[in-house]
Amino acid sequence: MAEQKPYSYRDAGVDIAAGNALVEAIKPLAKATTRAGADADLGGFGGLFDLKAAGFKDPILCAATDGVGTKLKLACQTGIHDGVGNDLVAMCVNDLIVQGAEPLFFLDYFACGELQPETAETVIASIADGCKRAGAALIGGETAEMPGMYGDGDYDLAGFAVGAAERGSLLPQDAVKEGDVILGLAASGLHSNGFSLVRKIIEETGVNIKDKTPFSGKIFARELLTPTRIYVKSLLPSVKAGRIKALAHITGGGLVENLPRVLPAGLCADIDAGQWPLPPVFAWLRDAGRLPPDELLRTFNCGIGMGVVVDAGRADKLASTLKSAGEIVHRIGTVVGGDAHEAIVSGGAGVWGFDAPWRTGGAA
Repeated sequence: MAEQKPYSYRDAGVDIAAGNALVEAIKPLAKATTRAGADADLGGFGGLFDLKAAGFKDPILCAATDGVGTKLKLACQTGIHDGVGNDLVAMCVNDLIVQGAEPLFFLDYFACGELQPETAETVIASIADGCKRAGAALIGGETAEMPGMYGDGDYDLAGFAVGAAERGSLLPQDAVKEGDVILGLAASGLHSNGFSLVRKIIEETGVNIKDKTPFSGKIFARELLTPTRIYVKSLLPSVKAGRIKALAHITGGGLVENLPRVLPAGLCADIDAGQWPLPPVFAWLRDAGRLPPDELLRTFNCGIGMGVVVDAGRADKLASTLKSAGEIVHRIGTVVGGDAHEAIVSGGAGVWGFDAPWRTGGAA
């Protein structure tokens, strides 16, 4: 009887050497995100952060976790991985800044069936780039190789961010009132929401995502995979100065559900959809998917990635400040009284497909 060969972890599909090589390759990427309070060297069992060294006196910590969703399916189908890490960071740190918290550090989780080092390094380089854009240190993470859990070439991402604000400075402020102005900061594209519907539309229409779009000249894949905009550095100075009353990250649920979340009971968001252009990618999705206005507004950001509530007397100056910081700013509405705690959208004739004000109950 022949002697049986002993099994190894690699025989089971897990390559420890490849994982260790990846850790060495990404150490310089993490090191480049170092900020006050953080030592971004990788390799320990946990990441450390010194709040005192970061300048905080009486901080409240704020944490957020998120993923990229089925946008990753398009990345895997096309081999375009150089922006999804930025998406991962953006979805977390944009949620921190709306609480008034400065992002401090970030940890990532990369899971796959079989580790492909080049793909993993590209993704993690994108995560590091997003961290630099947010001013957050990449202080650790986990790479999980799990044979049988994922299809060939597939992977998943999760992120975890922690920020801080001085006690008493968190958003939204209690001072939000009727008559306050709502500014909208332009989105870079679809960001990271609605991709299950996007993929359904692509499947049903038979679009080749490697073909050029009829509206931008980019290939569909590049257009759809445009990285999520990170708003932290443009907003943080005004947040710390107390000039902003509330912020709403426009993710799943769109403007109509996310804006009411940051308003006190008895107040509504009165939005004029005629105050900003509907970006061509959303118009294409609307037409290709035959989407009614409510489906478009609830599924996608429709061109506005962040809502900013500000006192009417400060609105023009804040808009100018944010424009100087690189944002495209639209004055999209006002805070009004109302029992329903909802968003009221008007100005939708033509492009949006509705004439009378359209109302929807927002999440309280």
